[in-house]
Amino acid sequence: MAAVSVFQAPVGGFSFDNCRRNVILEADFAKKGFKLPKARKTGTTIAGVVYKDGIVLGADTRATEGMVVADKNCSKIHFISPNIYCCGAGTAADTDMTTQLISSNLELHSLTTGRLPRVVTANRMLKQMLFRYQGYIGAALVLGGVDVTGPHLYSIYPHGSTDKLPYVTMVTGSLLPATMSEGLWSLCTVGSCKLETLLFHCFPNSWD
Repeated sequence: MAAVSVFQAPVGGFSFDNCRRNVILEADFAKKGFKLPKARKTGTTIAGVVYKDGIVLGADTRATEGMVVADKNCSKIHFISPNIYCCGAGTAADTDMTTQLISSNLELHSLTTGRLPRVVTANRMLKQMLFRYQGYIGAALVLGGVDVTGPHLYSIYPHGSTDKLPYVTMVTGSLLPATMSEGLWSLCTVGSCKLETLLFHCFPNSWD
């Protein structure tokens, strides 16, 4: 068998048979009056951007169980403190309970110190808690807020790693807003286009 393969003519590394097949199928579908199915977006999208005087946070409102839409009006922007909010994605119960726990701890911290908590304090509490569970708490978070040192934006991953960024998108639906943010974002400025960028969750199944 090996000897036969030595004398075979070399073949290219790519096969475009499926491309030709797809073109034929599209033509047949068009003749018969059928429409090809469009791509569907089933993932969560959470995003944030820093501007001169604050933070803009955005999230979609759809909770899914696989391909089933469990809740069309799920709140994914969670209260942490009066000056800090957090977008959550992943396991809904995990994000809810994690943000509630950190919010409670920050309230105790605020009562002890007599001042509003800093965003970096919330970030440290969240990352230490998530790292302790080694990713078994399925919470991917975008943390944003304004304190005495200015506006701050963090992305927090389920294993506890964090990034401080001027703009951020996370999880499965983040590719489209990430590419748009890279093209539209500029330092210390945010216009109406940024708010429009965060409104695409109103059309969750549309890629047009």
